Amino acid sequence: MAYREKKCRLCEQQAQEVDYKDVNLLRGFVSFQGKIINRKRTGNCAKHQRLATRAIKRARFLALLPYVGDQ
Repeated sequence: MAYREKKCRLCEQQAQEVDYKDVNLLRGFVSFQGKIINRKRTGNCAKHQRLATRAIKRARFLALLPYVGDQ
């Protein structure tokens, strides 16, 4: 069974920055439990994974994203 190589969504959009105010984009990188999803599952490159992680943490601090998901 051949696996499809995952492409970085942010590289395809040619995003230079990941904005912490773009909550809809950031929700794609967070599990339903509120955990940040790793690079292997999201398919992000290392650069954009770091930017996304930093943006998620900033959004959590400003209460735009929850620290813990719904249980």
